[in-house]
Amino acid sequence: MQQQRQQLLDASRQLCHLGLNRGTSGNASVRVCADDGQPGFLVTPSGMAVDRMTVDDMVWMDFSGHWHGRCEPSSEWRFHSDILQHRPEINAVIHTHSMFATTLSTFRRDIPPFHYMIAVAGGDTVRCAPYALFGSQLLSDHALAALSGRKACLLANHGLIAIGADLHQALQVAEEVETLCEQYLRALQVGEPHLLTHEEMQEVHEKFKSYGAWARRT
Repeated sequence: MQQQRQQLLDASRQLCHLGLNRGTSGNASVRVCADDGQPGFLVTPSGMAVDRMTVDDMVWMDFSGHWHGRCEPSSEWRFHSDILQHRPEINAVIHTHSMFATTLSTFRRDIPPFHYMIAVAGGDTVRCAPYALFGSQLLSDHALAALSGRKACLLANHGLIAIGADLHQALQVAEEVETLCEQYLRALQVGEPHLLTHEEMQEVHEKFKSYGAWARRT
């Protein structure tokens, strides 16, 4: 489990390095079994700046909400737990308060297929989940629905969730979706961009099955 603790800490540091999180904002998790084989996950601690975190601050939780460690788990542990329980092909969850995704989330609307790279999120749009209080079960329920068949979603007036087969893939998705959010916001300053059709997006999804980093690994 120590290796996964280090990977989670490294991913959290990378999120800050990329400007996707700042200070104590955001959180991340990775699926891992306890030493006795009990299924669960590691999640970043609550209210701690990344530059203060160590590998021993990563919190282990089971899927009933019990945890152990020297720190409390992130206040958003519920959607980490629910996503990992309901999506067996997913092993890592990243949540950011990144600038452009968070800004777009305040409009409470999906990001349409203005660019073919929208396909990295798994569909023809990046859905925006309805608003709910942070840390609540309702927020987790909304996030799980918005992520159905997808690898990313916005949380209204809140931020972004990105998921993947591992932390590396989840981080790639988070970074790409943040870039798409910036591009879409810039396009909206000029007007409404032309959108790709469903048929054009289907061609992209088919291409992505065997294309580089976005080839399906699950």
